Amino acid sequence: MEYFISAEHLTVGYDGVPLIENIEIGVRRGEILMLIGPNGSGKSTILKSLIRQLKPLAGTVVLDGKPMRDFSGRELSRKLGIVMTERIRGELMTCRDVAATGRYPYTGRLGILSAEDREKVDEAIRLVHAEEYADRPFRQISDGQRQLVLLARVICQEPEIVVLDEPTSFLDIRHKLEIIDVLKMMARTRRMAVVMSLHELDLAQKCSDRIVCVGDHCVDRCGTPEEIFRDDYIRKLYGIEKGSYNALSGSLEMAPSKGEPGVFVIGGGGAGVPVYRALQRNGIAFAAGILQENDIDHPVACVLAAELVSVPAYRAPDEAAVRRAKELMEACGRVICCVEEFAEGNQANRKLLEYSREQSLLTDLDSVIRAAKGEPE
Repeated sequence: MEYFISAEHLTVGYDGVPLIENIEIGVRRGEILMLIGPNGSGKSTILKSLIRQLKPLAGTVVLDGKPMRDFSGRELSRKLGIVMTERIRGELMTCRDVAATGRYPYTGRLGILSAEDREKVDEAIRLVHAEEYADRPFRQISDGQRQLVLLARVICQEPEIVVLDEPTSFLDIRHKLEIIDVLKMMARTRRMAVVMSLHELDLAQKCSDRIVCVGDHCVDRCGTPEEIFRDDYIRKLYGIEKGSYNALSGSLEMAPSKGEPGVFVIGGGGAGVPVYRALQRNGIAFAAGILQENDIDHPVACVLAAELVSVPAYRAPDEAAVRRAKELMEACGRVICCVEEFAEGNQANRKLLEYSREQSLLTDLDSVIRAAKGEPE
């Protein structure tokens, strides 16, 4: 399948100084192409060069088989929709007015909307769920609502490709998800090509068809999310030195607390993760176990625990693992148990809980945090 828009031997930069050279990327109809990479790597510069906002230093951008430089402004506005980081002011305009500007490529010089144009504006507003504030002043709505109105404007424009630069920045979870949902709908049902940049790696991993990784002044790698999102590569791309990134879950974790562990956490089945993070936030080093390597708690414990007792997946803990866990419990002097019910394959941890009671080691998270702060328990 041919690319609908592509960059061929593209060199981009400012004032004649190259920032990234020999860029070769493309996106097909109905496809979402995502640019990721650290701040300042050149993602926005590439996007601006694709949409003719910035003149390439070399190479060509081809749109639907034709060099983009050969399109008139009116022709281009019927094929290309844009949502960049620069915010429009929308003085004295309602949200409906802003959305309606997407119809201007199809109106006469006076910009008078026909009945058909108004129907398309109403439809676009419904698609982004903006009906309740459609007639409010554009300046008086939230950033998330503005982004949805700008998407409605693009939908009104009926382009064949839309380019967006960090469309979810500064938005709450609801509006992030709504914007991504609208973009996926536009790609799947309208066969629209979508090119955008995102800083939220978890969203990029879940909604992209292909990923372009912009590294240190180069396009470092291109591929599917499954090919790109691997722990070691993401750490390299972003230069992560403190904390970690889990490619499987798409989650970031802070660096572990320093020092000898002062509490042992019996976890499993996801019950330990909130406790691990609470201890880390409060600067309390801890040990954890006994976890099977396929347990949902395991990847977070690997990162945050000062020491972890683990066993291979689907294998019951052996005597050596139990013995090491008891040694750590005694050395820590305190034990937190996050598990309420123990499955048949987790009887070793039930026995550890019983042992902590016998040795008067059992405590709770609040008591450990208060002690760390020097407060009475």
